Amino acid sequence: MAGGPSDDPLAGIHPQVRSLLEAAGTADTLPGPADIVAARAAYLQSTLQFGGSAEPVAEVRAIVVPHGDIRLPAALYVPQHAPEADGLVVWLHGGGWYLGDIPTFDRVGRSLANASGMKVLLVEYRLAPEHAHPDPVQDADAVVAWARSKAAARQLAIDPARVVVGGDSAGGQLAAAAVHHARGDGLAPIAAQLLVYPALDPAMDSESYRAFAEGPMLTAADMQGCWEAYLRGAPAEGDDLRMLEHGDHAGVPPAWIAVAGHDPLRDDGLRYAAALRAAGVEVHENVFEDMVHGFLRFGGVVDRTGELIRWLGDAARTTTTAAS
Repeated sequence: MAGGPSDDPLAGIHPQVRSLLEAAGTADTLPGPADIVAARAAYLQSTLQFGGSAEPVAEVRAIVVPHGDIRLPAALYVPQHAPEADGLVVWLHGGGWYLGDIPTFDRVGRSLANASGMKVLLVEYRLAPEHAHPDPVQDADAVVAWARSKAAARQLAIDPARVVVGGDSAGGQLAAAAVHHARGDGLAPIAAQLLVYPALDPAMDSESYRAFAEGPMLTAADMQGCWEAYLRGAPAEGDDLRMLEHGDHAGVPPAWIAVAGHDPLRDDGLRYAAALRAAGVEVHENVFEDMVHGFLRFGGVVDRTGELIRWLGDAARTTTTAAS
């Protein structure tokens, strides 16, 4: 497992990531929440700069997911070589609960659809600080329930028994919460959860938070700002915020958890993997030792992004084939 920073803050990091950080002009590229409009624009721009070309898919369709009186925008990606696919990956994007949208994660949706041979539903849940916790969790719950409904089966041409739920960073927290909340809801069981460097510890108390407090890419101060935007001064209470401490994990679907070796959130994912395993849940973990937080979005310049996408795609395809 990667250790803490040495005299060279980029020691042990893949040369392609070093080049990315140098091109970005800073080892800390995540904008803070002080200026929301500028931060969201900068987040999109970093994807356009480093995300590479968009993979062709058979179709990208605008979808509206109902959630009571709320309508959540979403995009459905149909795989290039499997347009009749009836499996579905619901993806909840990262961005510290206050950044991210469909354009920012469009490349992820396309690549994951092609890698899995399944449709991908990329959803715009409501963002903090305008919509603080628990609004994004409730949106995630609603999307995951709708994706397994008869209405979604008809509209998306999918099999509700072949649904996988995943997310990265803040979206990983929402995905993990949603699969817990979906237990016993009377709908088809979720086939698997796919989590990429999930943000699960509001206390930010771990070895990796201390080792990588100053980054690179993501710092402890960045995450403090993310949690503050998400919680808006409320205490970190509730089952979805305590999954590392007091979570009841019995009966959740098999988990595929990927973390970056040089990331304050590394131990969030590893601790969650250990907790699930202790509860008897099937767990597959993958530590990308030479990577940093956010590398899922940087497929244009980081080859290991493709490796991660293929790993996720294989997991989704394998679990839904077994479920069918």
